[in-house]
Amino acid sequence: MKKTNNDEVDRHMNTIIGKDTIITGTLDIKGALRVDGTVKGKVISSDCVTVGATGHVEADIQAKTAVIAGRMDGNVDTSDKIELQAKCEMNGDIKTKSLVIEQGAVFCGACSMKDDKPDLGFLSEPEQEKEIVAAEEPEDF
Repeated sequence: MKKTNNDEVDRHMNTIIGKDTIITGTLDIKGALRVDGTVKGKVISSDCVTVGATGHVEADIQAKTAVIAGRMDGNVDTSDKIELQAKCEMNGDIKTKSLVIEQGAVFCGACSMKDDKPDLGFLSEPEQEKEIVAAEEPEDF
């Protein structure tokens, strides 16, 4: 999210859930979401989901990016990046391309790093073993 001026920031931050607000259900957001209150259920966003320092999310999140500063109980699946800030508490599994964990963050769960890089022609271990076995077999003359 660019921060060139207030209008542009406001245009990208579509939804803000305030500190004393509790929402239960599925949120499908076109754009960014900031949670400073409580969300229970499921969150789907086409952009960034930010869980503020006072935020508590008991839901699975699917988004482009996620920034967790508060409490997160659920799985987070992003296509780009997840950032766990210093005072966050993350309980759940993570799937992402890029992960940043600041010192002081608490993370209890598993992490899977997706990799969409092109195949550079390297052989996996099973393929390497097949080639070695094939090279060691005597040829019939």
